[in-house]
Amino acid sequence: MNKKTFFKMLARLNKVIIPRFSQRDITRLSKIEKALVAYRYWITINSLD
Repeated sequence: MNKKTFFKMLARLNKVIIPRFSQRDITRLSKIEKALVAYRYWITINSLD
């Protein structure tokens, strides 16, 4: 399994497990929620490369 395939699988899993934050104001998120947003962003960027 290569890096891109791994991140694509992880992105699909995150889509099911981790909640979306797109409808919420990012400035009002807690530190943990901001970390989850950053984690999802990192996974998404690596799955697209």
